[in-house]
Amino acid sequence: MNISIDISQVLSFLPNNSLENIQPRVDAAWDTLLSGTGAGNDFLGWVRLPSQTDQELLSRLCDHAARIKQIAEVFVVVGIGGSYLGSRAVIEALSPSFPSLVRSPQSPVVLFAGENLSEDYHADLLQVLDQYSCAIAVISKSGTTTEPAVAFRLIKQKLESKYGKEGARERIVAITDASRGALKTIADKEGYESYIIPDDVGGRYSVLTPVGLLPVAVAGIDIRKLIEGAAIMEQVVCSTPDFSNNPATLYAAVRNILYEQGKATEIMVTYQPHLVMLTEWWKQLYGESEGKDGKGIFPAGVTFTSDLHSMGQFIQEGSRNIFETVLSIDQPNRELMVPVDPENYDGLNFLAGKSLSEVNHKAEEGTRMAHVEGGVPNIRISIPCLDAMHLGQLLYFYEFACGVSGYTLGVNPFDQPGVEAYKRNMFKLLGKPGF
Repeated sequence: MNISIDISQVLSFLPNNSLENIQPRVDAAWDTLLSGTGAGNDFLGWVRLPSQTDQELLSRLCDHAARIKQIAEVFVVVGIGGSYLGSRAVIEALSPSFPSLVRSPQSPVVLFAGENLSEDYHADLLQVLDQYSCAIAVISKSGTTTEPAVAFRLIKQKLESKYGKEGARERIVAITDASRGALKTIADKEGYESYIIPDDVGGRYSVLTPVGLLPVAVAGIDIRKLIEGAAIMEQVVCSTPDFSNNPATLYAAVRNILYEQGKATEIMVTYQPHLVMLTEWWKQLYGESEGKDGKGIFPAGVTFTSDLHSMGQFIQEGSRNIFETVLSIDQPNRELMVPVDPENYDGLNFLAGKSLSEVNHKAEEGTRMAHVEGGVPNIRISIPCLDAMHLGQLLYFYEFACGVSGYTLGVNPFDQPGVEAYKRNMFKLLGKPGF
């Protein structure tokens, strides 16, 4: 295991013996999750997924990704929520900061659609598909979710117009239910290659299924290493609930104690622009899992140091109902030194010869100190570097901690009944039959 969790800058905010007092509740939540005896236990297929992932499936996904790379400069992932956030988080975390729309020799550019209803966004996307060779994955258990279904209609029409029905068929892959639903029906009728979304894995926990793995493989990322990392973390966190040996239960415990002290907003902090979409994935995972029954910690996110010049004031001196969880990367993948400037007009020659990573880490350390002094508890989660194996560990860590935290909170971490409310109103306003 390569994830470490530091709660030293939280302890002064915790009541005496609070960790000892919450341990039995967390133990019970851990046991409920692993025994499958709690609410939502029909959606626990992700728990043992890393260690039970079929190597033949991984080979099939890698082979399919290689075929897509041969025919497409652009690969579009059509999905919403968990159907796209996980793959986008992994791809952006492990890809160059400035990918070109011109295909590299290795992989196409991966774009996303169906996560919004913006007419301009989708019109711009269709223009891109006019200019470059393309393929798509459409991801939905039902095939009837409005946003991706509308996007799929548009893109399917574009591909069939550009390549003909036969040509489009080899460029469309469906990731959907095994036996039912509109997308399953379309895929069977049209002859699209398909992958199964397991019935017992909810969308926000699906990044390590074909939902996330195929787009990630198309992007040129080693999905075997991703699964390997997740399997390492699975072995660790499923072995014992003891805080000293389980970072996931410790994280779940501390955030629940802070919540009970009135800290109702958790801000995930990263210092790497590559991790913006990982923050978005985390926000869905925790917000959709815990925000129900009038309960839950509100998940927010910032990217420092840039957001220190926008949200820094509020975090330092605003309402004290917040705590931070800092996700830190120990070592960058590349090194860049601050150069000497003979004129030194900016007064920064004291940084000359230091790496940007050292400066960034000192900014992190100084910010944590300032925020703790300002009344904001700080949890620090760190991994040695940002690669597929360590990211796999991190993904599973957050998933497992979420399940334990939700049960500790006393909610079902695996349903989302509240997301239907806006749909009912939207369908009524749009004149859908039956609404």
